[in-house]
Amino acid sequence: MKRVAIIGAGCSGLAAIKCCLDEGLQPVCFESEDDIGGLWNYTDSAKYGKGSVYKSCVINTSKEMMAFSDFPPPKHFPTFLPHKYVLQYFKLYANNFGLLNYINFRTSVESITQCSDFDQTGRWKVTYKSDNSGQTVSEIFDGVLVCTGHHTYPNKPTFDGIETFRGTAIHSHSYRSPQQFADKKVLVVGIGNSAVDIAVDLSNTASEVYLSTRRGAWVIGRKGFWGYPADAVANCRLLFQLPRNVLQYSVEKMANFNFDHESYGVKPKHRSLEAHPTINDDLPIKIMTGKIRIKPDVHNFDDCGVVFEDGSYERFDAVVYATGYSYKIKFLDESVVKIENNKTDLYKYMFPQHLKHPTLAVVGLVQAIGAVMPISEIQCRWFTRVLKGINTLPTLSDMMEDIEAKHLHNSMHIQSQRHTLQTFWIQYMDEIAEKIGCKPNLKRLFIDDPRLALHCLCGPCFPAQYRLQGPGKWNGARASIIGGMERSLAPLKSRILPQNAKIADRSCNVTYIAVPKWLTSYFIVCFIFIALLCMCVL
Repeated sequence: MKRVAIIGAGCSGLAAIKCCLDEGLQPVCFESEDDIGGLWNYTDSAKYGKGSVYKSCVINTSKEMMAFSDFPPPKHFPTFLPHKYVLQYFKLYANNFGLLNYINFRTSVESITQCSDFDQTGRWKVTYKSDNSGQTVSEIFDGVLVCTGHHTYPNKPTFDGIETFRGTAIHSHSYRSPQQFADKKVLVVGIGNSAVDIAVDLSNTASEVYLSTRRGAWVIGRKGFWGYPADAVANCRLLFQLPRNVLQYSVEKMANFNFDHESYGVKPKHRSLEAHPTINDDLPIKIMTGKIRIKPDVHNFDDCGVVFEDGSYERFDAVVYATGYSYKIKFLDESVVKIENNKTDLYKYMFPQHLKHPTLAVVGLVQAIGAVMPISEIQCRWFTRVLKGINTLPTLSDMMEDIEAKHLHNSMHIQSQRHTLQTFWIQYMDEIAEKIGCKPNLKRLFIDDPRLALHCLCGPCFPAQYRLQGPGKWNGARASIIGGMERSLAPLKSRILPQNAKIADRSCNVTYIAVPKWLTSYFIVCFIFIALLCMCVL
């Protein structure tokens, strides 16, 4: 039985363990902390080299869209999960599939190198240290999955005079709660998800909050049309048939429909699909009520405050740098995986294309407009089959051609360290699923099961779509897809309403007839599709 070393027990590492077990491989997972969860394993203090979340953090993707493909979240969980629920979901997943038995906690990997016989065997030597025993040990593995995430090493800015500032200055990686900033005037640098979340959080206790942005952002809420989860509505196969310029125009119109970005001072120079959107529901009302003030980029610091690019000056008690992360894999030599300015040359953002044997892969090192959990899972499903020899990688020239295509796609985004691993969620999932043989065949579905086919085409692209056929087929996939939106909205219904099919309005004698929920969803999606086309014509 082939042994696979898995580095990290976050969402990617847990998926890796299960996929190895599904394919009859022997997983050995190394986790430096004392619990699973990785980024979502909240601690009161930050640790360099470990991902972290703040106390009020809520995931940006709805629970059904972030779920592993064969394990739907509990129906009573919130539609969007606070970090403690994300960790709880991971623990349910781990317990359900018996994954904890394969994890070595408090064990740090120090190096991974090719064995002397790598050219013949493709094997790796993994050197690790256990905090429990204090011993450093080396073992040989047939395969390696790197599942350490990429939100671990803070990227700190280098503004002029930054070292002279005498107030409190931290990176968002270290931010936990707004209490330490009570009654202080705070500047948050950045306008990504963390920056806006933290600014909103601070506005509840700080005396004043300023948000500095270099280029602005398109801000989209978690809540979409009619209160449906926005990510579930957006990640729809039918909508992604629209031309890029049409889709781009439509996203901008919908963002401005929520609040006019120019009037609120956040309108970016770039188009909506040229950068990752910022997900937040509270920013507009915070700006409207004066709780948050938008400023341009920082020009320089002095000992007491900041000069902005527009020449204005403000004094601050504290600064939070929400300026992203540097992607590093410290236990791997650059000759194996090279990351330069957050750019890589990995095939499908996974495989080092120059290795003679595809026995090592990086999982989750991709930035999709959607949840990373299903992406990590499908990457692991592919890797395990490649390691067993069931699937093979293409020729080096074909891999280089794909890598160049990915670089070209990223060049269509604004040039920054944040936009080097960009991809569309459905497109990337389909690419990997095609390699495995589990991409849903919609034409066949329309013949065999029209209702399910409509859900797959017009409804949200729930991860269970990749369990309908092929390797890893799951008998619960159909029910999971059809009931996905109902489960997503179930926790909202804490007030019991009358269950009558007909509800009479006594004041006007109007009778309302209940329509099946799945059919209503299709009407809504079709309406949105038509509305988008109309907006593009007008």
